[in-house]
Parts: sequence; structure tokens; C-alpha cells
Amino acid sequence: MEERNLWEREAEIMDSQKQKPVLGFIGTGVMGKSMVRNLLKAGYRTLVYTRTKEKASELLEEGAEWQSSVAELASASDVVMTMVGYPSDVEEVYIGDQGIISNARPGSILIDFTTSSPALAEEIYQLGLSNKLYTLDAPVSGGDVGAREGRLSIMVGGELEVFEQVEDIFNVVGENIVLQGPAGAGQHTKMCNQIAIATNMIGVCEAIVYAEKAGLNPRTVLKSIESGAAGSWSLSNLAPRMIANQLEPGFYVKHFIKDMTIALESAKQMGMLTPGLELSKKLYEDLAERGGEDNGTHALVTLFRDE
Repeated sequence: MEERNLWEREAEIMDSQKQKPVLGFIGTGVMGKSMVRNLLKAGYRTLVYTRTKEKASELLEEGAEWQSSVAELASASDVVMTMVGYPSDVEEVYIGDQGIISNARPGSILIDFTTSSPALAEEIYQLGLSNKLYTLDAPVSGGDVGAREGRLSIMVGGELEVFEQVEDIFNVVGENIVLQGPAGAGQHTKMCNQIAIATNMIGVCEAIVYAEKAGLNPRTVLKSIESGAAGSWSLSNLAPRMIANQLEPGFYVKHFIKDMTIALESAKQMGMLTPGLELSKKLYEDLAERGGEDNGTHALVTLFRDE
């Protein structure tokens, strides 16, 4: 009887896996690795590709399946997801003879989690339609912690019918998942997110360094201010890393500069003023020039300590 129950349980697992779409995931960096890991834990068969296979080695040991190229992965997946670095990387993996759009099966859903250009998201959407593919731009927020714990905020642009088909997948990697509007709306929403973070990060850094220079214990100061009117995600999650001088990336400085550049370009097209964003970008560029481009965004605090 015990053997039969075991067999029945295995059969149920196999049946449930058959009902799940085959996922393809391109990009297994800080964020992508945790997202894939959560998808595997949720029982999805997940194919992976990244430029350097070594970066995916842990995931392959945990059950992910390696594909030798973008084209191979796209042709074998029902849902293709990407989490790469820059808009140029997005363009490379989606567009061209060896890209996703040329090789994905008709009817496939393509989800780009990368923070990229709204205009590029709209272009990919149109190219997808011409190839009977359905695309969603779905940039995320929440950093390495949010990715690891499956608590990312996901900002989605695309069609409601497509969004509803992959809600179960979104729910594995995130918690706050909102369809913001048509193609490109997810990227525009992420720009709002990055603009808010950019100036807030300056305030967090100044507050921590002020506490240090005033001879206060910054940890006890943090206890007083993080739950009040000054509270923010950056204050609660990144200020402790600043205090401990732990500068490892949850989100790279170089990628944040990329995001702010996109936001400034979009804001310029809309004719709006962004003095806080411009200041933040300048400070981060100064940090990068000092060798901090591969640190986490909270490493901005080192500029204020050095002054």
C-alpha cells in the first residue's frame, strides 16, 4: 500500500508538470538566478541560457536545463523570459535571425523583466505580433532580496488576455504585480520607480553620514527614523548595508546609471524638469569613475564619507 501511495504521488507530480508550460529564461545574474530558482521550486521545467555557462552552474545542478543558444531556447519554450543588462542586450536577444522573435514558436509568450527603453518595448511588441507572438514588458523592483524571496514588484505592459495567461508565473517570482497599460507601460512605470529611488538614495546617504559625523550610533538612529515619516525601502533595507560598509551589489551602480539615462531621455521627450534625477545621475557617474560601477547602489554613501 505504501509503495502504491508513493507511485500515485509521483504520478500526480508528473501530471501537474505536464500541465505547466515549458519556461525558457535568458540571463542568470544576481536577479535572474533567484527568479529561476523559484520557478524550479514551483515545479516548472525551466530551460536556461546565459553568455557564460558557468554563471548557470548552480541552477543546472538544481534541475534547470542548459540550452546552447538563444535560438535553441526560444524554439523549445512556451514562455520565454529575459533578464539581461542593457537595452542593447534586450535588442540583441529579441531581434535578428538568431533572436527570440525569429525562433520562438507561434503563440509563445515573451516576457522581458529587464529595465529597458519604453520605445524598445513597443517595438518588440509590434515585431512579436507580426510573428504571432505575444509580449509583455515586465520590469521588476525589489533587489536581490526581493528576487530571492519571490517578493518582487512587477510592473507590466501589454494586453490583459496575455497577462492573465502568465499570472501564475508572475506570482512565483513576485507579490505586487500590476498591469499598468499597453506595451511600454511597464517600462514607463519602472522609470517612475527609479526616479523616486534616485533622489531618495541621496537623502538616505546624507542621513547616515550625518549621524556618523554627529557622533551618534547610526543603527539606533535608524531605529528611530525608519518607521516614521522618513521611512522608505532604501532606508530600511540599504541603510544597514551602508552602516556595515557592505557594498556588494543587490543592484549594480552601472545598471542604475543605465536606468537613470533612460528615464532622463524619456522625461526630455515629455518636456519635464528632473533636477533631482540629474543630480543623482551625476553623483553615481562620479562613483563609477572612482571604480564603484560594480558595487551596489547603496555604495553612493562612500562619496559623502569621502567629502
